[in-house]
Amino acid sequence: MKTTNDDATQKMTTLSECLNKAVRDGYVESFRVNGEELIAEHGKKRFKPQDVGIPNFYRFEGYSDPEDNSVLYLVETIDGTLGTLVDSYGSDADANIATFIRKVEDIKKT
Repeated sequence: MKTTNDDATQKMTTLSECLNKAVRDGYVESFRVNGEELIAEHGKKRFKPQDVGIPNFYRFEGYSDPEDNSVLYLVETIDGTLGTLVDSYGSDADANIATFIRKVEDIKKT
């Protein structure tokens, strides 16, 4: 996303701002991981890691709390479904999500 220099401190765009932009860009599905599958919340579709691409992702660190860390994945599936997956990172990361993401072969950072 972007950074702003409105004051002496550089501020990163927030998770909610990035989520809103992702939705405007067509990433409207909310995904979750259950075991070894990515599940579309609205469509109830299920995907294996080989059926998923991640064209971009963003990491966020809490401005006042270093424990408040998250990562937003933009997800594209083999059938064209676009959506997002959010996880914590660091000690609060979801082990199921981390395992699933490690198995996704098509991950990019733009």
